[in-house]
Amino acid sequence: MVLDKITAQETAAHLLQINAIKLKPENPFTWASGWKSPIYCDNRILLSYPSVRNYVKQKVATQVTSIYGTPDVIAGVATGAIGIGALVADVLDLPFIYVRPEPKSHGRKNQIEGFIKEGQNVVVIEDLISTGNSSLNAVKALLAAGANVQGMFAIFSYGFDTATQNFKNAAVQLHTLSNYDFLIEGASETKKIENHQLQTLQEWRKNPSTWKQE
Repeated sequence: MVLDKITAQETAAHLLQINAIKLKPENPFTWASGWKSPIYCDNRILLSYPSVRNYVKQKVATQVTSIYGTPDVIAGVATGAIGIGALVADVLDLPFIYVRPEPKSHGRKNQIEGFIKEGQNVVVIEDLISTGNSSLNAVKALLAAGANVQGMFAIFSYGFDTATQNFKNAAVQLHTLSNYDFLIEGASETKKIENHQLQTLQEWRKNPSTWKQE
């Protein structure tokens, strides 16, 4: 769920401006899952742009406290959300931890890096939501450690139905700064995509796992 339309529009504009989001309807990307996609999102690049980085961290921090109050701990999902999660924690003057996809195979074999106590309230920060599986895997690790996960806040979501269902099944609240609808709207208005490309992007989002370039 997007909380603020203006922020969603501005966030999408920033991501397009710095090429964090690349649109190539005629020459699709291949995701790690094997899905073919006319869009690729890498929000980690915003860390290299101070003005965008500062905008995003402030907006995330403001919306997190507006929705959840002040949590005890901010958690980032590795690796994409470690940077922005730490920045948000710094703005809020809160402890920060991050969650690996799985426990390390050596040393202390941690999956959660940093200090957290059982019963502490945690808000999880993510850079991007696609299906939500990896994000919810981090939530499971935090719950297993005894944390009270208040919800998750992401910079951007593709808005897939499968992600909505996954978060609903897990009873995890999800909010985002921006999403796919605001992105393609902004890209169309600024002429970064043509009308026929817009149609391709809309069709892909309906069935991303089976979509094929025509």
